[in-house]
Amino acid sequence: MFINNFDPVAIQIFSIEIRWYSLAYIFGILIGWLYCKKILIKDKNISKLFDDLISYLIIGIILGGRLGYVIFYNLEYFLSNPIEILMIWHGGMSFHGGLLGVLASTIIYAKKHNVNKFIFLDLISGSAPIGIFLGRIANFINSELYGRQTDFLISVKFERVDDLHRHPSQIYEAFFEGIVLFIFMNFFFRKYLYKSPGVISSLFLVFYSIFRFLIEYTREPDSHLGFVFLNITQGQIISILFFIIGLILFYKKNASQ
Repeated sequence: MFINNFDPVAIQIFSIEIRWYSLAYIFGILIGWLYCKKILIKDKNISKLFDDLISYLIIGIILGGRLGYVIFYNLEYFLSNPIEILMIWHGGMSFHGGLLGVLASTIIYAKKHNVNKFIFLDLISGSAPIGIFLGRIANFINSELYGRQTDFLISVKFERVDDLHRHPSQIYEAFFEGIVLFIFMNFFFRKYLYKSPGVISSLFLVFYSIFRFLIEYTREPDSHLGFVFLNITQGQIISILFFIIGLILFYKKNASQ
């Protein structure tokens, strides 16, 4: 058993706190951008456009992630306390909401520059696991999104939560949604990038949704939601929807070849 008593604050200068979660966002975007620029992008025009896209993506991630959490996970509370929607520093971001925010911002940017949106979305899909990995590690350090009680060999006691032995579900997600998904996406890049824009994006949705759905069985449901249907959580229901969208997109992109 491992005891988690990490401090969520990475750096503190007087009253200014820099948290691990903030650093995960910053370095996830920075490393993902560099990876696309140095490894994935071969077209100079796309490379230049991708630089300008980053600012759109940052806005999409923050707005989408926050609004996704508000709508998908705690709408009733935020309708009663609307001012707290702006208090991002109190926590509460949704991956699926951030994904929708990235989609919306990419569509807007691609239309502005008359470029196939799936070229950008495929690049984002190839680098997104980097940010997911760092984000899940930050979740672990923060003792949030922790797992269900277990006697499993590698269980963790989150001292900031309780004295129970729990699944380190954040680490499971970091491994499968980060490392494994990264390997998958880069394998598909060699086959599909530029040849069939959109296929990589569809496969990202499919595999992320599978990993997320399965790992949710080890993750403690949100206390204010519990199990939404039988033993299914809200995160699993949303993952099913995104899985279906990914399959439909994959079929359409392959059917058009």
